[in-house]
Amino acid sequence: MSNLVIVESPAKAKTIQKYLGGDYDVIASMGHVRDLPKSKFGVDVEHDFAPQYMDMKGKEDVIKDLKKHAKKADKIYLATDPDREGEAISWHLAQMLNLNMEDNNRVAFNEITQAGVRNGMSHPHKIDVDLVNAQQARRILDRIVGYQLSPFLWKKVKRGLSAGRVQSVAVRLVVDRENEIRAFKTQEYWSIDAKLTAPSSRKVFAAKLATIDGQKAELATKEQTDGILQTLEQAQFTVAGVKKRVTNKQPAPPFITSTLQQDASRRLGFQAKRTMKAAQELYEGVEIEGMGAVGLITYMRTDSLRISDEAKAAAAAYIEQTYGKQYLPPTPRVFKSKKNAQDAHEAIRPSMPDLTPERVKNSLTTDQFKLYKLIWERFIASQMANAQLNTVSADITAGNCGFKASGYSVKFEGFTVLYEESKDADAEDNKVLPPLEQGDLLKVKSLDGNQHFTQPPARYSEATLIKALEENGIGRPSTYAPTITTILSRLYVERDGKQLRPTALGEVITELMKEHFKHIVDAKFTAKMETDLDRVEHGDCDWVSMLHGFYDDFEKTLSKAEVAMEGKRVKVPDEETDVVCELCGKKMVIKIGRFGKFLACPGFPECRNTKKIVQETKGTCPLCGKKIVLKKSKKGRSFYGCDNYPNCNFMTWSTPVEDTCPKCGCTLFKKGGRSGKLVCEKPGCGFERSLKE
Repeated sequence: MSNLVIVESPAKAKTIQKYLGGDYDVIASMGHVRDLPKSKFGVDVEHDFAPQYMDMKGKEDVIKDLKKHAKKADKIYLATDPDREGEAISWHLAQMLNLNMEDNNRVAFNEITQAGVRNGMSHPHKIDVDLVNAQQARRILDRIVGYQLSPFLWKKVKRGLSAGRVQSVAVRLVVDRENEIRAFKTQEYWSIDAKLTAPSSRKVFAAKLATIDGQKAELATKEQTDGILQTLEQAQFTVAGVKKRVTNKQPAPPFITSTLQQDASRRLGFQAKRTMKAAQELYEGVEIEGMGAVGLITYMRTDSLRISDEAKAAAAAYIEQTYGKQYLPPTPRVFKSKKNAQDAHEAIRPSMPDLTPERVKNSLTTDQFKLYKLIWERFIASQMANAQLNTVSADITAGNCGFKASGYSVKFEGFTVLYEESKDADAEDNKVLPPLEQGDLLKVKSLDGNQHFTQPPARYSEATLIKALEENGIGRPSTYAPTITTILSRLYVERDGKQLRPTALGEVITELMKEHFKHIVDAKFTAKMETDLDRVEHGDCDWVSMLHGFYDDFEKTLSKAEVAMEGKRVKVPDEETDVVCELCGKKMVIKIGRFGKFLACPGFPECRNTKKIVQETKGTCPLCGKKIVLKKSKKGRSFYGCDNYPNCNFMTWSTPVEDTCPKCGCTLFKKGGRSGKLVCEKPGCGFERSLKE
């Protein structure tokens, strides 16, 4: 009997073929095979939004091969990814291959291991039409917004623009944050810090002014601060009370899609797209020395914190064997998923918890290893005992002022022996206090008044934007990375280091949308749409009715906007630079074209001078001594090259720094992250120095 299994990718096919053996033929569809047409709207609004699907261009050979294999097979299984998108691919394949929709021909794998594949194959089921309809509804919603709103933007702003249902809200979040920063009024404030020693120790510790006359200390000026410092000069610092306790610190739960993207951004510097690429590879299967193709992690698009009992048991066995029984919690941990979580899959975890990162390191790419290590450590730590901290806080009196000092020491390291969750803004380290008793008289080593200024909210990074999208209920696990990629590629948002800031184009589009299409850029409205899509998925809402509920209002709004903007056009303000046009002397401005930003003379059309934007660094080329400039590869990856190209072909992925080589005087380059090194790239020099030195 001939059995055919169809998956999306060759890597996944290879791994599954290994587990199923010669009785099965496993082939890849290379993703979607049918979609809405690119050249036209492709949705029949008049007939309940009937989609006009067609075979995708460029997939002719793949489709021909699929039909050829299907014709020979006695039984066909559709084993695409276990989510809406995967269900839709299976549905399209079934339509294309004329399969019976009532057959139990759909199989799904939460993990691509021998057990995972066997479990999936032993539980075939019908294609979930509700899941398919949820994907169709999302696709048609996005097509409606994209195809009907984009031409409006072309007419009112410039050609080539596009609008999107989720991307427009993401851009608005970035724009609104920028407006908050601009509107922020900086305020001055002061603090007083004391450096003290106790009678029983020479150890200097810090205490901060907390109260004045029993009220919270609020110092607004230097004069106020100097007055308090003057009264403290003769004051006796006395320990009024000491509180000691043991606190428990719990581990973070295993990763879901959003937290994986956030932590990979903070710890590894990975953009969301890079994270999901490596995660997909780890899920689909990697050739491991001595094991063959193995899927190393569970499905990576999930918002559930559920963990199988088998995985918990495997983690517990590893923890007890490696660290000892005291590192296990009294009972296995259960983490509660958020209210609107789909819970279709487990949290992201290693498929085989005893397969440590070091065991597979030599078989993985650098990105795969870094991400696997992060996922593995987070999961194992989530199943470990709490860390226990001895915390001490001391109240100190000095005249009419009260000071606070606090610190902690680790009583039992628990899960922190392996992993601690990173934060967007790490708090100051808490220092260990010397032994203190009530009534102790303290010696003052120094008293300092320190000036501070309130800070505006930080711009979003990829990590914090993903967090904001998740908290607002905008998008789902599969959409975070594509949304960020889209708003960057369409030049509505740009990177400034790790921060995201809106471009002038992004701000203009957002203000136009807020004025005429406020629902499209409203976070609550978009979140409700996501909830409606979830209801479609669960069979609680008819997808056509849901689309009517959106489209009928949208059509009226679009018509009103057309009337309101009749004969009007919005100009995107040019960003002036310090670069002077050598032809006419005007300061050049930044324009956005088909291939990104460039410099143009504002005297157009009289002066048509244009230039590439070159970002210089402080380094010089180790080959010819010319300036080193930041460049972009065809795939958009940053690298550094000589400004004298093509006469000089020097290039490097490493970052130039201000330091120079002590051996030859050339610019040094930074390789690796925080624990990397500085190297000299002049041929024959060979100097390098660890960043820790």
